[in-house]
Amino acid sequence: MFTGIVEELGEVVRTAETGDDSALVAIRGPLVTGDARHGDSIAVNGVCLTVVDVDGDVFTADVMGETLRRSALGALRPGAPVNLERAAALGSRLGGHLVQGHVDGVGAVLSRQPAAQWETVRFRLPAALSRYVVEKGSITVDGVSLTVAGVGPDWFSVGLIPTTLKLTTLGERAVGDPVNLEVDVLAKYVERLLGDRLPGGSDQPPGAGGPTPGAVEPTPGGGGR
Repeated sequence: MFTGIVEELGEVVRTAETGDDSALVAIRGPLVTGDARHGDSIAVNGVCLTVVDVDGDVFTADVMGETLRRSALGALRPGAPVNLERAAALGSRLGGHLVQGHVDGVGAVLSRQPAAQWETVRFRLPAALSRYVVEKGSITVDGVSLTVAGVGPDWFSVGLIPTTLKLTTLGERAVGDPVNLEVDVLAKYVERLLGDRLPGGSDQPPGAGGPTPGAVEPTPGGGGR
């Protein structure tokens, strides 16, 4: 579990296909590797990955084909910056919101509007996820915990403060760039628990009967507002 507060802006060192629909990624992150061990979870652009090995300030992780297909990690190349966050520790402050590191879908930057002290960014929102996104609610974009400023049937917008623009990849995302999205898990549980008691609802799991958002990897997401 994560909080969506990015600890460090890391860098992809190398990627390599390992066969059998999977890949190995090596990422440099001096802060997150300081106490990292084999089996630990680190969120990379909002995707929870399991540490396979640590060599100095570089850690490696296996990435399943499912993750490559359902997230934007497959597009990473050496030199690319990535948002990094270690798994939250019990007893620590929850600065963002509860983030699983299981990507629900891939969106894209639609527009950027700079202002004096912040920037409004609009993202494309997959139709299957729109019912989970509400104004003033929480959403995770590339591992960054953000508050929804506005929402439409196929888009949502957020306001990015200077710290987020400077310390995460969101400051450099251009129009058209893909981003990993994770909606608030509480919304999905509420829908599932209410089942057919909701008007027009059913006891099917979220996404049934349409495109399946699908979690990315059953291991741990990173942050700012």
